[in-house]
Amino acid sequence: MKHIIAPSILSADFANLQRDIEMINNSDADWFHVDVMDGVFVPNISFGFPILKAVKQYAKKPLDVHLMIVNPEKYIQQFAKGGADIITVHYETCPHLHSVIQMIKAAGCKAGVALNPHTPVSLLKDSLADLDMVLIMSVNPGFGGQQFILQSLSKIAELRKMANEIHPQLIIEVDGGVSISNIENLIKAGANALVAGNAIFTASNPTQMIADLKNIDVSTQKI
Repeated sequence: MKHIIAPSILSADFANLQRDIEMINNSDADWFHVDVMDGVFVPNISFGFPILKAVKQYAKKPLDVHLMIVNPEKYIQQFAKGGADIITVHYETCPHLHSVIQMIKAAGCKAGVALNPHTPVSLLKDSLADLDMVLIMSVNPGFGGQQFILQSLSKIAELRKMANEIHPQLIIEVDGGVSISNIENLIKAGANALVAGNAIFTASNPTQMIADLKNIDVSTQKI
């Protein structure tokens, strides 16, 4: 499967949001990545249902909604109705994770679980078969523009090995510090969905940067 590129609209120009949405629509990107932050689980506040609905109005590609919030189970239905195609919750916020995964699927969305940098992938062993995606945070969640945490590569490789035994179709997404300089190693480690924000929206030609990220060929290389 060709890897997925999901531009993060958190890094878009909100004074020209429709323009940036149309740019993504017309690019080689696969998904829109939508970060929802509550100022409680992470030290920042982003946006909620009104922005999600506005993005959905113009987006022609799936919405990959990442909930960095406490008590996500309270809002699953609203995010699904607001246009989410994939809903990812954090392991750290869900003491009843299986129940939340089932809620996401019952709402008609694909289910993902995110892990903070300090959270080991082994904790998902009993949930992996029920998931569509695992999101590895390669920075500490809450802010864009952070430096990639190198230890994330071994974490991705460990998760891919576990997934190959339990759920080979699992999507492994990486969010944080993804750029043209490290995407090859991320894919070779086992990731097949990459979130990029600053790397795209600070580029002189965002459409070309998306194409460059999408079209990297690692099939003949080894990590």
